Amino acid sequence: MNDSPKDKSHKSPQQYSNFKLHGVGRLTIDAVLAVTDIVESLHKRISPLSGLYKKSEEEQLSGISGLVYRNIRSVTELVGKSIDAPLAAISKTLATQPDSTSTQSLLAALNGVLGDYLVVSDNSLAIHMHFRKAGQILTDEQLLDVINQSDGKLLIMLHGLCMNDLQWCREGHDHGAELARESGMGAIYLHYNSGQHISDNGKQFAALLESLVDLTDRKLEINILAHSMGGLVSRSAFHVAENSGHKWPDRLQKLVFLGTPHHGAALEKAGNWIDLILGAHSYTVPFARLVKVRSSGITDLRYGNVQESDWHTTERFEFSGDQRLPLPLPDSVRCFAVATSAKESINYPLGDGLVRIKSALGEHQNSAFNLQIPDSHKWVGTHINHMQLLNDPEIYQVLKKWFDIK
Repeated sequence: MNDSPKDKSHKSPQQYSNFKLHGVGRLTIDAVLAVTDIVESLHKRISPLSGLYKKSEEEQLSGISGLVYRNIRSVTELVGKSIDAPLAAISKTLATQPDSTSTQSLLAALNGVLGDYLVVSDNSLAIHMHFRKAGQILTDEQLLDVINQSDGKLLIMLHGLCMNDLQWCREGHDHGAELARESGMGAIYLHYNSGQHISDNGKQFAALLESLVDLTDRKLEINILAHSMGGLVSRSAFHVAENSGHKWPDRLQKLVFLGTPHHGAALEKAGNWIDLILGAHSYTVPFARLVKVRSSGITDLRYGNVQESDWHTTERFEFSGDQRLPLPLPDSVRCFAVATSAKESINYPLGDGLVRIKSALGEHQNSAFNLQIPDSHKWVGTHINHMQLLNDPEIYQVLKKWFDIK
């Protein structure tokens, strides 16, 4: 159940290292080709002769400069010579510490930024969705053990953008592990590629939860604790499951959001403004391409896209405004939300530094988009940034109350 046909993660440490290094090489070649395109485009636009070319003819340069760019592409494609220092650092880390926490964090960040591309290009660096514990994929037998030991009461943990399941543990504290210890629930951690569209991850998560339910005749009691993007993936999964006739939505008891950008994240919206500004002038258009090196998962955070219909009709870097359709929270599930300000005032415009307070609480001026979370199920704190949501002691006490832990 917890495996993917293309997943090649069950390898020896040396095989795993070589496999990932091959992925770095592939990505390096792609990066060189992309940068070459950008430089060539910039050269064309700055050249005094650029105004003499028709638009269709500007796609290729002639003469010496064109020969240079063509040779760069040819050499890169044939040899795959690495010129990118960050990717060289990735290679070194993968070679020397293939199973380390730092390597897994690095891969999670890379997937957050380029994860959709890694999947499309079948790159070995792409993360495949699994249930894990302590950084290890859980087999069906191990999942059954968790179910039996917890009497069927489960706590599913979903991480956020550019992160992984191990990063729930911050400065020695893990909300999931502590809640499980104090309540008897079995904590299971989802590990996923946060660079894919939220709706794509939602489909995979819905199927994975349905497979979990099918493992046992016991009626499970499922609870979800989600940080940031993980909350949107959870909402997407529930929507897919309801439309697909899955059984697990009837088992879902509570859904708790920590800093989830239900109505978008401020910094991704700022990125879209940069796209607009850079794209407005012919000389800066090439640089706009660099700004667009961010994944579908990141651009979904601009407005909080949850459904495929929220994004599939528009080009994702287009400055087209909020195209979402309303998607209420499930009536059958008790939903809770934590929102914080990184500063002293709750009116700090950036909220926790990434997500504004109103967005994290699901509040919207349009009633159709307001998630209607009861005030008693909301908590707002100050002096807590987006990452501190993972280990703040006051938030943990709030979680204990919401999960009925005395």
